[in-house]
Amino acid sequence: MPVAAASRRALRKTLSGLPREFWWLWTSTLVNRLGAFVATFMALYLTLDRGYSASYAGLVAALHGLGGVVSSLGGGVMADRLGRRPTLLIAQTSTALSVALLGFVTDPLAIAGVAFLVGMASNASRPAVQAMMADIVRPEDRVRAFSLNYWAINLGFAVSSTAAGFIAEVSYRAGFLAEAGMTLVCALVVFLKLPESRPRQQEKAAREDSVGLGTVLRDGRFMSVVGLSFLVALIFQQGSVGLPVAMGAAGFTPADYGMAIAVNGVLIVALQLPVTRFIEHRDPRRLLVVSSVLAGYGFGLTAFAGSVGVFALTICVWTLAEIVNAPTQTGLVVRLSPVHGRGRYQGMYTLSWAAASLIAPLTSGFVIDHYGAQWLWGMCAVVGTAAGVGYGALMRRLPDEEAVPDPDPDLGPDVGLDAGAGAKSEARAA
Repeated sequence: MPVAAASRRALRKTLSGLPREFWWLWTSTLVNRLGAFVATFMALYLTLDRGYSASYAGLVAALHGLGGVVSSLGGGVMADRLGRRPTLLIAQTSTALSVALLGFVTDPLAIAGVAFLVGMASNASRPAVQAMMADIVRPEDRVRAFSLNYWAINLGFAVSSTAAGFIAEVSYRAGFLAEAGMTLVCALVVFLKLPESRPRQQEKAAREDSVGLGTVLRDGRFMSVVGLSFLVALIFQQGSVGLPVAMGAAGFTPADYGMAIAVNGVLIVALQLPVTRFIEHRDPRRLLVVSSVLAGYGFGLTAFAGSVGVFALTICVWTLAEIVNAPTQTGLVVRLSPVHGRGRYQGMYTLSWAAASLIAPLTSGFVIDHYGAQWLWGMCAVVGTAAGVGYGALMRRLPDEEAVPDPDPDLGPDVGLDAGAGAKSEARAA
Protein backbone atom coordinates (compact mmCIF):
# COMPACT_ATOMS: atom_id res chain seq x y z
CA MET A 1 0.00 0.00 0.00
CA PRO A 2 2.76 2.57 0.80
CA VAL A 3 4.35 1.74 -2.56
CA ALA A 4 1.03 2.24 -4.34
CA ALA A 5 0.46 5.52 -2.52
CA ALA A 6 3.96 6.72 -3.39
CA SER A 7 3.40 5.77 -7.03
CA ARG A 8 0.13 7.69 -7.15
CA ARG A 9 1.79 10.68 -5.54
CA ALA A 10 4.66 10.59 -8.07
CA LEU A 11 2.22 10.27 -10.95
CA ARG A 12 0.22 13.24 -9.66
CA LYS A 13 3.37 15.36 -9.48
CA THR A 14 4.33 14.32 -13.00
CA LEU A 15 0.96 15.23 -14.48
CA SER A 16 0.02 18.27 -12.41
CA GLY A 17 0.79 21.93 -12.95
CA LEU A 18 0.70 21.93 -16.75
CA PRO A 19 -1.75 24.25 -18.56
CA ARG A 20 -4.92 22.91 -20.15
CA GLU A 21 -3.71 23.91 -23.60
CA PHE A 22 -0.70 21.65 -23.20
CA TRP A 23 -2.98 18.65 -22.66
CA TRP A 24 -4.95 19.44 -25.80
CA LEU A 25 -1.67 19.63 -27.73
CA TRP A 26 -0.61 16.36 -26.07
CA THR A 27 -3.93 14.79 -27.10
CA SER A 28 -3.38 15.91 -30.68
CA THR A 29 0.08 14.30 -30.65
CA LEU A 30 -1.28 11.04 -29.25
CA VAL A 31 -4.10 10.87 -31.81
CA ASN A 32 -1.63 11.60 -34.60
CA ARG A 33 0.67 8.75 -33.53
CA LEU A 34 -2.25 6.37 -33.01
CA GLY A 35 -2.97 6.78 -36.71
CA ALA A 36 0.62 6.27 -37.89
CA PHE A 37 0.70 3.87 -40.81
CA VAL A 38 2.68 5.16 -43.78
CA ALA A 39 6.13 5.37 -42.21
CA THR A 40 5.77 1.92 -40.60
CA PHE A 41 4.33 -0.09 -43.48
CA MET A 42 5.45 1.79 -46.60
CA ALA A 43 8.17 -0.75 -47.51
CA LEU A 44 5.84 -3.73 -47.02
CA TYR A 45 3.08 -2.00 -48.99
CA LEU A 46 5.36 -1.38 -51.96
CA THR A 47 7.08 -4.77 -52.01
CA LEU A 48 4.30 -7.14 -50.94
CA ASP A 49 1.11 -5.42 -52.06
CA ARG A 50 2.37 -3.57 -55.14
CA GLY A 51 5.15 -5.98 -56.10
CA TYR A 52 7.90 -3.38 -56.50
CA SER A 53 11.55 -4.10 -55.80
CA ALA A 54 13.33 -3.43 -52.52
CA SER A 55 15.47 -0.83 -54.31
CA TYR A 56 12.37 1.08 -55.38
CA ALA A 57 10.97 0.87 -51.85
CA GLY A 58 14.24 2.30 -50.55
CA LEU A 59 14.06 5.15 -53.06
CA VAL A 60 10.52 6.01 -51.97
CA ALA A 61 11.57 5.93 -48.31
CA ALA A 62 14.47 8.27 -49.13
CA LEU A 63 12.12 10.66 -50.93
CA HIS A 64 9.79 10.59 -47.92
CA GLY A 65 12.77 11.54 -45.74
CA LEU A 66 13.87 14.22 -48.21
CA GLY A 67 10.44 15.80 -47.96
CA GLY A 68 10.95 16.02 -44.21
CA VAL A 69 14.32 17.71 -44.70
CA VAL A 70 12.79 20.33 -46.99
CA SER A 71 9.86 21.10 -44.70
CA SER A 72 11.85 21.29 -41.45
CA LEU A 73 13.03 24.81 -42.19
CA GLY A 74 9.87 25.82 -44.02
CA GLY A 75 7.68 24.71 -41.11
CA GLY A 76 9.85 26.68 -38.69
CA VAL A 77 9.59 29.85 -40.76
CA MET A 78 5.82 29.43 -41.04
CA ALA A 79 5.50 28.96 -37.27
CA ASP A 80 7.25 32.29 -36.71
CA ARG A 81 5.63 34.29 -39.50
CA LEU A 82 2.10 32.87 -39.68
CA GLY A 83 1.83 31.54 -36.14
CA ARG A 84 1.83 28.08 -34.54
CA ARG A 85 -1.87 27.39 -34.98
CA PRO A 86 -2.14 28.20 -38.72
CA THR A 87 1.01 26.18 -39.40
CA LEU A 88 -0.39 23.15 -37.58
CA LEU A 89 -3.73 23.40 -39.41
CA ILE A 90 -2.06 23.71 -42.83
CA ALA A 91 0.42 20.90 -42.16
CA GLN A 92 -2.11 18.46 -40.71
CA THR A 93 -4.72 19.08 -43.41
CA SER A 94 -2.08 18.68 -46.11
CA THR A 95 -0.85 15.48 -44.48
CA ALA A 96 -4.36 14.01 -44.39
CA LEU A 97 -4.98 14.79 -48.06
CA SER A 98 -1.61 13.50 -49.28
CA VAL A 99 -1.81 10.30 -47.20
CA ALA A 100 -5.29 9.57 -48.56
CA LEU A 101 -4.04 10.20 -52.10
CA LEU A 102 -1.14 7.81 -51.54
CA GLY A 103 -3.62 4.99 -51.00
CA PHE A 104 -5.05 5.43 -54.51
CA VAL A 105 -2.10 6.24 -56.80
CA THR A 106 -0.57 3.27 -58.62
CA ASP A 107 1.98 4.70 -61.05
CA PRO A 108 5.57 4.36 -59.71
CA LEU A 109 6.41 8.01 -60.40
CA ALA A 110 3.16 9.16 -58.83
CA ILE A 111 3.78 7.05 -55.71
CA ALA A 112 7.28 8.48 -55.35
CA GLY A 113 6.04 12.04 -55.80
CA VAL A 114 3.17 11.69 -53.33
CA ALA A 115 5.48 10.01 -50.79
CA PHE A 116 7.70 13.11 -51.01
CA LEU A 117 4.64 15.30 -50.36
CA VAL A 118 3.62 13.14 -47.39
CA GLY A 119 7.08 13.47 -45.86
CA MET A 120 7.07 17.22 -46.42
CA ALA A 121 3.57 17.79 -45.03
CA SER A 122 3.91 15.53 -41.99
CA ASN A 123 7.24 16.98 -40.89
CA ALA A 124 6.15 20.61 -41.28
CA SER A 125 4.09 20.46 -38.08
CA ARG A 126 6.96 19.44 -35.79
CA PRO A 127 8.63 22.86 -35.33
CA ALA A 128 5.22 24.39 -34.63
CA VAL A 129 4.37 21.74 -32.01
CA GLN A 130 7.69 22.24 -30.21
CA ALA A 131 7.44 26.04 -30.39
CA MET A 132 3.85 26.03 -29.10
CA MET A 133 4.83 23.75 -26.24
CA ALA A 134 7.65 26.11 -25.31
CA ASP A 135 5.23 29.06 -25.48
CA ILE A 136 2.59 27.63 -23.15
CA VAL A 137 4.68 25.74 -20.57
CA ARG A 138 6.72 27.42 -17.83
CA PRO A 139 10.52 27.01 -18.17
CA GLU A 140 10.79 24.87 -15.02
CA ASP A 141 8.17 22.45 -16.39
CA ARG A 142 9.46 22.09 -19.93
CA VAL A 143 11.60 18.97 -19.53
CA ARG A 144 8.58 17.26 -17.96
CA ALA A 145 6.30 18.50 -20.76
CA PHE A 146 8.65 17.33 -23.49
CA SER A 147 8.96 13.96 -21.76
CA LEU A 148 5.19 13.57 -21.62
CA ASN A 149 4.94 14.47 -25.29
CA TYR A 150 7.65 11.95 -26.17
CA TRP A 151 5.81 9.36 -24.09
CA ALA A 152 2.61 10.05 -26.06
CA ILE A 153 4.49 9.61 -29.34
CA ASN A 154 5.80 6.21 -28.31
CA LEU A 155 2.55 5.06 -26.71
CA GLY A 156 0.67 5.95 -29.87
CA PHE A 157 3.27 4.27 -32.05
CA ALA A 158 3.18 1.07 -29.96
CA VAL A 159 -0.59 0.84 -30.30
CA SER A 160 -0.73 1.88 -33.96
CA SER A 161 1.99 -0.57 -35.03
CA THR A 162 -0.03 -3.47 -33.65
CA ALA A 163 -3.35 -2.27 -35.02
CA ALA A 164 -1.88 -1.33 -38.40
CA GLY A 165 -0.49 -4.83 -38.80
CA PHE A 166 -4.01 -6.26 -38.63
CA ILE A 167 -5.38 -3.51 -40.89
CA ALA A 168 -2.66 -4.24 -43.48
CA GLU A 169 -3.74 -7.88 -43.65
CA VAL A 170 -7.18 -6.69 -44.77
CA SER A 171 -6.34 -3.63 -46.86
CA TYR A 172 -3.36 -1.28 -47.06
CA ARG A 173 -5.65 1.37 -48.52
CA ALA A 174 -7.78 1.19 -45.37
CA GLY A 175 -4.64 1.93 -43.37
CA PHE A 176 -3.87 5.02 -45.44
CA LEU A 177 -7.44 6.27 -45.09
CA ALA A 178 -7.41 5.58 -41.34
CA GLU A 179 -4.24 7.67 -40.95
CA ALA A 180 -5.78 10.46 -43.02
CA GLY A 181 -8.87 10.42 -40.81
CA MET A 182 -6.86 10.49 -37.57
CA THR A 183 -4.76 13.39 -38.88
CA LEU A 184 -7.94 15.34 -39.63
CA VAL A 185 -9.04 14.68 -36.04
CA CYS A 186 -5.74 16.26 -34.92
CA ALA A 187 -6.46 19.31 -37.04
CA LEU A 188 -9.96 19.49 -35.54
CA VAL A 189 -8.53 19.42 -32.00
CA VAL A 190 -6.14 22.25 -32.89
CA PHE A 191 -8.93 24.26 -34.52
CA LEU A 192 -11.41 23.89 -31.64
CA LYS A 193 -9.19 23.79 -28.55
CA LEU A 194 -5.86 25.51 -29.15
CA PRO A 195 -5.53 29.31 -29.35
CA GLU A 196 -2.54 30.91 -31.00
CA SER A 197 0.36 30.84 -28.54
CA ARG A 198 2.91 33.04 -30.30
CA PRO A 199 3.84 35.83 -27.84
CA ARG A 200 2.97 39.31 -28.98
CA GLN A 201 6.56 40.47 -28.83
CA GLN A 202 7.22 37.79 -31.44
CA GLU A 203 4.47 39.19 -33.65
CA LYS A 204 6.25 42.55 -33.58
CA ALA A 205 9.58 40.88 -34.29
CA ALA A 206 8.01 38.87 -37.12
CA ARG A 207 6.79 42.09 -38.74
CA GLU A 208 10.30 43.51 -38.45
CA ASP A 209 11.76 40.15 -39.60
CA SER A 210 14.55 40.48 -37.03
CA VAL A 211 15.39 36.77 -37.06
CA GLY A 212 15.99 34.98 -40.35
CA LEU A 213 17.51 31.64 -41.18
CA GLY A 214 20.83 33.44 -41.63
CA THR A 215 20.62 34.50 -37.98
CA VAL A 216 20.18 30.89 -36.93
CA LEU A 217 23.06 29.71 -39.10
CA ARG A 218 25.35 32.36 -37.64
CA ASP A 219 24.51 31.29 -34.10
CA GLY A 220 27.59 29.15 -33.55
CA ARG A 221 26.56 27.74 -30.19
CA PHE A 222 23.13 26.68 -31.38
CA MET A 223 24.47 25.22 -34.63
CA SER A 224 26.92 23.20 -32.54
CA VAL A 225 23.92 21.72 -30.74
CA VAL A 226 22.31 20.96 -34.10
CA GLY A 227 25.47 19.20 -35.26
CA LEU A 228 25.71 17.13 -32.07
CA SER A 229 22.00 16.33 -32.35
CA PHE A 230 22.64 15.04 -35.87
CA LEU A 231 25.36 12.69 -34.58
CA VAL A 232 23.07 11.35 -31.84
CA ALA A 233 20.22 10.96 -34.33
CA LEU A 234 22.47 8.95 -36.67
CA ILE A 235 23.05 6.52 -33.81
CA PHE A 236 19.40 6.14 -32.81
CA GLN A 237 18.35 5.66 -36.45
CA GLN A 238 20.30 2.40 -36.49
CA GLY A 239 17.58 0.79 -34.38
CA SER A 240 15.27 0.81 -37.40
CA VAL A 241 17.88 0.86 -40.17
CA GLY A 242 21.09 -1.00 -39.37
CA LEU A 243 19.76 -3.40 -36.73
CA PRO A 244 17.14 -5.24 -38.85
CA VAL A 245 19.59 -5.56 -41.75
CA ALA A 246 22.35 -6.88 -39.51
CA MET A 247 20.02 -9.34 -37.77
CA GLY A 248 18.73 -10.56 -41.11
CA ALA A 249 22.26 -11.06 -42.42
CA ALA A 250 23.05 -13.05 -39.27
CA GLY A 251 20.16 -15.44 -39.95
CA PHE A 252 17.50 -13.99 -37.66
CA THR A 253 13.92 -13.72 -38.88
CA PRO A 254 11.73 -10.61 -39.09
CA ALA A 255 9.79 -12.00 -36.11
CA ASP A 256 13.06 -12.14 -34.11
CA TYR A 257 13.74 -8.51 -34.92
CA GLY A 258 10.14 -7.62 -34.03
CA MET A 259 10.43 -9.25 -30.61
CA ALA A 260 13.75 -7.56 -29.90
CA ILE A 261 12.81 -4.05 -31.02
CA ALA A 262 9.49 -4.24 -29.15
CA VAL A 263 11.59 -3.81 -26.00
CA ASN A 264 12.31 -0.24 -27.09
CA GLY A 265 8.66 0.82 -27.14
CA VAL A 266 7.76 -1.10 -23.99
CA LEU A 267 10.60 0.47 -21.99
CA ILE A 268 9.81 3.99 -23.16
CA VAL A 269 6.15 3.62 -22.22
CA ALA A 270 7.04 2.05 -18.87
CA LEU A 271 10.01 4.23 -17.86
CA GLN A 272 9.62 7.64 -19.51
CA LEU A 273 7.50 9.12 -16.72
CA PRO A 274 9.47 7.83 -13.70
CA VAL A 275 12.81 8.68 -15.37
CA THR A 276 11.47 12.16 -16.06
CA ARG A 277 10.88 12.65 -12.34
CA PHE A 278 14.50 11.65 -11.76
CA ILE A 279 16.11 13.90 -14.40
CA GLU A 280 13.73 16.87 -14.35
CA HIS A 281 15.86 19.20 -12.25
CA ARG A 282 19.28 17.65 -12.85
CA ASP A 283 22.18 19.22 -14.70
CA PRO A 284 21.55 18.90 -18.47
CA ARG A 285 25.31 18.92 -19.05
CA ARG A 286 25.84 15.52 -17.49
CA LEU A 287 22.60 14.12 -18.88
CA LEU A 288 23.55 14.92 -22.46
CA VAL A 289 27.11 13.67 -22.12
CA VAL A 290 26.08 10.43 -20.42
CA SER A 291 23.13 9.74 -22.75
CA SER A 292 25.26 10.30 -25.87
CA VAL A 293 27.99 7.93 -24.70
CA LEU A 294 25.41 5.40 -23.49
CA ALA A 295 23.68 5.46 -26.89
CA GLY A 296 26.94 4.90 -28.73
CA TYR A 297 28.11 2.04 -26.58
CA GLY A 298 24.62 0.56 -26.36
CA PHE A 299 24.73 0.05 -30.11
CA GLY A 300 28.40 -0.85 -29.91
CA LEU A 301 27.52 -3.81 -27.67
CA THR A 302 25.40 -5.16 -30.54
CA ALA A 303 28.66 -6.45 -32.04
CA PHE A 304 28.71 -9.10 -29.31
CA ALA A 305 25.05 -10.14 -29.61
CA GLY A 306 24.39 -13.67 -30.80
CA SER A 307 20.84 -14.31 -29.66
CA VAL A 308 17.53 -12.46 -29.55
CA GLY A 309 17.86 -12.12 -25.77
CA VAL A 310 21.25 -10.41 -26.01
CA PHE A 311 20.00 -8.13 -28.78
CA ALA A 312 17.13 -7.18 -26.45
CA LEU A 313 19.62 -6.39 -23.67
CA THR A 314 21.59 -4.04 -25.91
CA ILE A 315 18.33 -2.36 -26.90
CA CYS A 316 17.63 -1.79 -23.20
CA VAL A 317 20.92 0.13 -22.92
CA TRP A 318 20.38 2.53 -25.79
CA THR A 319 16.67 2.93 -25.01
CA LEU A 320 17.60 4.28 -21.58
CA ALA A 321 19.86 6.77 -23.36
CA GLU A 322 16.97 7.73 -25.65
CA ILE A 323 14.62 8.30 -22.70
CA VAL A 324 17.11 10.70 -21.10
CA ASN A 325 18.39 12.39 -24.25
CA ALA A 326 15.15 13.30 -26.04
CA PRO A 327 13.52 15.66 -23.50
CA THR A 328 16.85 17.05 -22.26
CA GLN A 329 18.03 17.98 -25.73
CA THR A 330 14.68 19.50 -26.69
CA GLY A 331 14.76 21.58 -23.52
CA LEU A 332 18.27 22.81 -24.40
CA VAL A 333 17.08 23.86 -27.86
CA VAL A 334 14.29 25.95 -26.31
CA ARG A 335 16.74 27.49 -23.85
CA LEU A 336 19.00 28.63 -26.70
CA SER A 337 16.15 29.94 -28.87
CA PRO A 338 15.03 33.59 -28.70
CA VAL A 339 11.27 33.94 -28.35
CA HIS A 340 10.87 35.81 -31.64
CA GLY A 341 12.78 33.13 -33.57
CA ARG A 342 11.59 30.01 -31.79
CA GLY A 343 9.96 28.44 -34.85
CA ARG A 344 13.04 28.88 -37.04
CA TYR A 345 15.31 27.50 -34.33
CA GLN A 346 13.03 24.50 -33.82
CA GLY A 347 12.96 24.00 -37.59
CA MET A 348 16.75 23.85 -37.74
CA TYR A 349 16.79 21.37 -34.87
CA THR A 350 14.15 19.24 -36.60
CA LEU A 351 16.31 19.35 -39.72
CA SER A 352 19.10 17.51 -37.88
CA TRP A 353 16.81 14.53 -37.25
CA ALA A 354 15.28 14.64 -40.73
CA ALA A 355 18.73 14.68 -42.30
CA ALA A 356 19.79 11.76 -40.13
CA SER A 357 16.74 9.76 -41.23
CA LEU A 358 17.81 10.36 -44.82
CA ILE A 359 21.54 9.68 -44.43
CA ALA A 360 21.48 6.81 -41.93
CA PRO A 361 19.99 4.21 -44.34
CA LEU A 362 22.60 5.05 -46.98
CA THR A 363 25.61 5.00 -44.68
CA SER A 364 24.62 1.92 -42.67
CA GLY A 365 23.90 -0.09 -45.81
CA PHE A 366 27.24 0.89 -47.31
CA VAL A 367 29.18 0.00 -44.16
CA ILE A 368 27.42 -3.37 -43.72
CA ASP A 369 27.87 -4.30 -47.38
CA HIS A 370 31.54 -3.35 -47.62
CA TYR A 371 32.93 -3.84 -44.12
CA GLY A 372 30.39 -5.84 -42.11
CA ALA A 373 27.99 -5.06 -39.26
CA GLN A 374 30.79 -5.18 -36.66
CA TRP A 375 32.26 -2.02 -38.14
CA LEU A 376 28.87 -0.28 -38.01
CA TRP A 377 28.50 -0.97 -34.29
CA GLY A 378 32.07 0.12 -33.62
CA MET A 379 31.43 3.36 -35.50
CA CYS A 380 28.32 3.94 -33.35
CA ALA A 381 30.50 3.77 -30.24
CA VAL A 382 32.98 6.23 -31.76
CA VAL A 383 30.24 8.66 -32.84
CA GLY A 384 28.59 8.45 -29.40
CA THR A 385 31.89 9.22 -27.70
CA ALA A 386 32.50 12.15 -30.04
CA ALA A 387 29.02 13.52 -29.32
CA GLY A 388 29.57 13.16 -25.58
CA VAL A 389 32.88 15.01 -25.77
CA GLY A 390 31.24 17.69 -27.91
CA TYR A 391 28.42 18.21 -25.44
CA GLY A 392 30.90 18.35 -22.58
CA ALA A 393 32.93 21.07 -24.30
CA LEU A 394 29.88 23.03 -25.43
CA MET A 395 28.03 22.92 -22.13
CA ARG A 396 31.02 24.16 -20.17
CA ARG A 397 30.55 27.46 -21.99
CA LEU A 398 26.83 27.56 -21.27
CA PRO A 399 26.02 29.68 -18.18
CA ASP A 400 23.79 28.19 -15.50
CA GLU A 401 21.42 31.11 -15.81
CA GLU A 402 21.32 33.82 -18.42
CA ALA A 403 20.21 37.35 -17.70
CA VAL A 404 16.80 37.97 -19.14
CA PRO A 405 15.50 41.50 -19.76
CA ASP A 406 11.86 42.13 -18.98
CA PRO A 407 9.71 42.22 -22.09
CA ASP A 408 7.80 45.29 -23.11
CA PRO A 409 4.85 45.48 -20.68
CA ASP A 410 2.61 46.47 -23.59
CA LEU A 411 3.42 43.22 -25.37
CA GLY A 412 1.86 40.55 -23.20
CA PRO A 413 1.36 36.96 -24.25
CA ASP A 414 -1.50 36.02 -26.52
CA VAL A 415 -2.95 33.34 -24.29
CA GLY A 416 -4.10 33.60 -20.72
CA LEU A 417 -1.72 30.96 -19.38
CA ASP A 418 1.22 30.71 -17.09
CA ALA A 419 3.12 30.89 -20.37
CA GLY A 420 3.62 34.59 -19.78
CA ALA A 421 6.41 33.74 -17.37
CA GLY A 422 7.71 31.16 -19.80
CA ALA A 423 7.93 33.64 -22.63
CA LYS A 424 9.62 36.13 -20.36
CA SER A 425 12.24 33.69 -19.17
CA GLU A 426 12.97 32.51 -22.70
CA ALA A 427 13.56 35.94 -24.23
CA ARG A 428 17.22 35.06 -24.64
CA ALA A 429 19.29 35.68 -27.72
CA ALA A 430 21.42 32.60 -28.17
